Amino acid sequence: MSDWPQGRSDRQGGGSRDGYGRGSASARPEGARVMPHVQRPVPQQQPQPGYDDGYDPSPGQGYDSGYNTGQVYGQPSRASGGGGGAGGDGYGPPAGRSARPAPNWRKRIKWTAITVVTVVVVTSVSTYFWADSKLHRDVDLSKVIDRPEAGDGTNYLIVGTDSREGMSDEQKKELHTGSAEGKRTDTMMILHVGGNGDTLVSLPRDSNVTIPSFKGAESGKLYPGTGRQVKLNAAYAEDGPELLVRTVESNTGLHIDHYAEIGFGGFASIVDAVGGVEMNLKDGFKDKWSGADFKAGKQTLTGQQALAFVRTRHAFAASDLQRTKNQQAFLAALAHKVASPSTIMNPFKLYPTLGAGLDSLVVDKDMSLWNLASMFMAMKSVSGGDGDGTSMNMPTNGSVGGNLLWDKAKVKQLVDQFNNDEKVTVTGS
Repeated sequence: MSDWPQGRSDRQGGGSRDGYGRGSASARPEGARVMPHVQRPVPQQQPQPGYDDGYDPSPGQGYDSGYNTGQVYGQPSRASGGGGGAGGDGYGPPAGRSARPAPNWRKRIKWTAITVVTVVVVTSVSTYFWADSKLHRDVDLSKVIDRPEAGDGTNYLIVGTDSREGMSDEQKKELHTGSAEGKRTDTMMILHVGGNGDTLVSLPRDSNVTIPSFKGAESGKLYPGTGRQVKLNAAYAEDGPELLVRTVESNTGLHIDHYAEIGFGGFASIVDAVGGVEMNLKDGFKDKWSGADFKAGKQTLTGQQALAFVRTRHAFAASDLQRTKNQQAFLAALAHKVASPSTIMNPFKLYPTLGAGLDSLVVDKDMSLWNLASMFMAMKSVSGGDGDGTSMNMPTNGSVGGNLLWDKAKVKQLVDQFNNDEKVTVTGS
């Protein structure tokens, strides 16, 4: 009996007649071998999955033993998916395990970007409302009467007071503020923000001005002008921010759009919150009244030292005029420090700085955070070499009774340039 399985004869289905076909009755081949390719008709339909012995009963089709494809007898083909699973030939995934899909990097990047943008937007909106809620909008400029017409650009009146509100006795002693009741102005500046460069004009507290008629901020009573002449800081001491704005507008003819005020404690807190401010002093000076004790050269000023620096006037021959110049230089340095990446990019510095500034800042009722930001950036540009900004003292021309007289011709020219938003060509004292 032959070892080769009995198959169909060559006459069945027109199989191969070379003696090695499945239907051959001859002896089994010596071993698995690759047979020459034999052309066969192309099937009309694609074979369905399952067992296929190569036999096609349709008329005119011969028997396909599988040898004419070049396949080795008994060896599964790669195309059929054989060899998969454990112990296979490596052409499919292991048994029971599906292939891992490639990561969709485009989708991942998209969702990462959406997440980052969402966090930034939420943080920005939250910070805006937090900051807006901390502003003290206590000054009502609608109470100011007989106001000049507004010109081009925006004019801010920036005031630093000697207010000791909220300070302990220990803090008053440390900052050399004394314990006087009420509050007075140590610093007054007009900041013009316009299209032809920003300009900061310091108003000496000893400036000689005329108190005009005004309406009391609290009483609402009308006080007619009598031609009374006083130092500028006396207007604030008499009836607060509204009378100060009324006096500045009456004596200059310039419309003030916004008002901002900060006291002793708030100023020192801002400086400490940013880690101090570096100054390069040309000359050293001392002043027992303010507590100033500085040597020449570069040094980082703490809040206490900064307050002494901007308040000192008795140590200078030019007195208040030199003090205003020191104030301008320090405010520019402070603005640069606040706007530096080391502060902006560090939330542990940024939020304490914002908190210290906003907690102690008093503004007018119409001041928005955008107005405040514009004021801050303009302060940074003047005296700081960041743009076309300039700083100056109000032009003066002599004195009377110890009070500085403003140069009326230059003041009118300066106001006209502000109102027309022209580049300032006037020089100050």
